[in-house]
Amino acid sequence: MIPIITILILLTCVVLSFFILIQNPKGGGLSGTFGNMSSAVMGVKQSTDVMEKGTWTLIGVVGGLCVISVMFFQKPQGSEGGKSQPKAATQTSKSGK
Repeated sequence: MIPIITILILLTCVVLSFFILIQNPKGGGLSGTFGNMSSAVMGVKQSTDVMEKGTWTLIGVVGGLCVISVMFFQKPQGSEGGKSQPKAATQTSKSGK
């Protein structure tokens, strides 16, 4: 299950990178490019809102997938919550007598 979630995280990060790179840092973005044709193209004025909502949504998806992936990790065998001494250290202390 972890490899599937990892692939989903990577794909989401690629799409998120695309969304971020498309946006204009000064707020123009796609609406600035097509601003003169706003009457001809429907919804271009809303493109910055769509890109911003898409960015935040994808950030949430990446965060959610990261939290979900942690649930599938298993504890290492032999860990009982307390500090355990390495086997080599216990053997040398016994054989040192």
